[in-house]
Amino acid sequence: MSIQIFLEGKLLGIDEFLLAPAVGDADQVFLGRSHWISLLSEVLPRALLGELGLAKILLGSSGGGQFLLVLPEEARRAAEAFLEASAKEIGEMSGGALKLLWSITENLGDWSDVRRRLQETMDQRRGAPLAAMSWNAPQDASELIAAEAESEPAHEYFADLARRLRDAEAAGWSPEHPGRVLIGEGKHAFPLTATPEALPLARHAALSDDGFRPASTAELTARASGLQTWGVLRGDVDNVGIRIRRAQTIEEHIQLSVMYKQFFAGEMEVICSMPEFWRKVTVIYSGGDDFAVYGAWDALLGLAGEMERLFHRFAQQNLQDFPGAEGKTISMALALAPAVDASLGAVFEEAGRRLESAKSADKDCIWLLGRTLEWKQFAEASALRDSLIRMIAEFRCSPQYLRDLCGIYRETQARVSRRQARRTGGERPWRYHRRIRRILGGARPSGDHRGDFQKARNALIADLIGRSAVTVKLRPAGRVALEWARLAAEG
Repeated sequence: MSIQIFLEGKLLGIDEFLLAPAVGDADQVFLGRSHWISLLSEVLPRALLGELGLAKILLGSSGGGQFLLVLPEEARRAAEAFLEASAKEIGEMSGGALKLLWSITENLGDWSDVRRRLQETMDQRRGAPLAAMSWNAPQDASELIAAEAESEPAHEYFADLARRLRDAEAAGWSPEHPGRVLIGEGKHAFPLTATPEALPLARHAALSDDGFRPASTAELTARASGLQTWGVLRGDVDNVGIRIRRAQTIEEHIQLSVMYKQFFAGEMEVICSMPEFWRKVTVIYSGGDDFAVYGAWDALLGLAGEMERLFHRFAQQNLQDFPGAEGKTISMALALAPAVDASLGAVFEEAGRRLESAKSADKDCIWLLGRTLEWKQFAEASALRDSLIRMIAEFRCSPQYLRDLCGIYRETQARVSRRQARRTGGERPWRYHRRIRRILGGARPSGDHRGDFQKARNALIADLIGRSAVTVKLRPAGRVALEWARLAAEG
């Protein structure tokens, strides 16, 4: 019987490629690059099986910039030739920024041993990429480096891909362009519409007012409630790599990989089709364990809460039999654009930095509006935001009171050091009660509404400073809620 081999492929340099300078419509080029990367890790392994005449069932996992295949030993040479040709064009199209590397090992021993050998080979190729590439048979390293330096990124191809993907029915591959993903053509075509064999890909894009093209950031800004601005929301499953590495068999490894990928691709597409999101958000990508979207800032906050709720339910239903908390929680970060005409790539990069900061400080949390909150605190901030807006809508408080309340946080942070707070036990609560009552003093409802106003004011004070009668510590969720309400009240 023929020996089986495992082939693992990975795309390296994704962030550097996405954020590289672009000509023309930079935002559309950025989106096209992201879609290309997402499609490559789905199309290439399927096209490889098609070229070798092998069954589709040999595809183990794919997506998120990597893929895993099971092949007969006799297909090793043909598979490497296929990948070498693809890697060459991928390097040319990305200006040398994006690399396709792969590792191959025999299906011998436990899965833990197979995985270790695959990783060791991948690490060797990553450490010496020039030795791993035989395409163009360069005479020395300098020849290959010079060839990559002279290659030009395919900016027009990426912009066209971004425009056409939303309504495309199929993605294809052809040996004439082994590193490209073709829309609606090619030797091998793979459906994108809702069929059992469709590629799992979230590709929702909010359309412009005329309905013929994806909406620009300026158009998404105009659709925001309150302050007219836009942002980028990024999310990532916590410690999913540890969860995947704990898989004892190849079947368990594939099961986990496929579950995460299908969750993000499927749920992201469903959420974005909801009435409150479909005209306000556009998907940048949904990977094997993460996602990124951009759009009107208020819609992104609602989408963050909905995604966390669905992922929590997904983990309870599908991961409860796996020990440990790894891979069962999700963290996110929201970055707002500093200006309406800000670069999508720059805001995406900022959201990534904030996400890394949040994940290094905590897990199962979200970074937004200058604070890192647990998801429970995020729900509290959302409820408090509603209370703050109610003071304006129902009790005629001036929107300026939100800025005045924000000033309490800024003054306290500047005045009281951490050591002083520990020594004194915090600030005295009556000072905050008095100041908040003074700030809200402009609203004086009469009649039946006066009692409602007093209840709302007392509840607001308790939510901001706690319910202790002796000491008080201003709550982080309150600070976020104030900024959230201020943004909602502006404009």
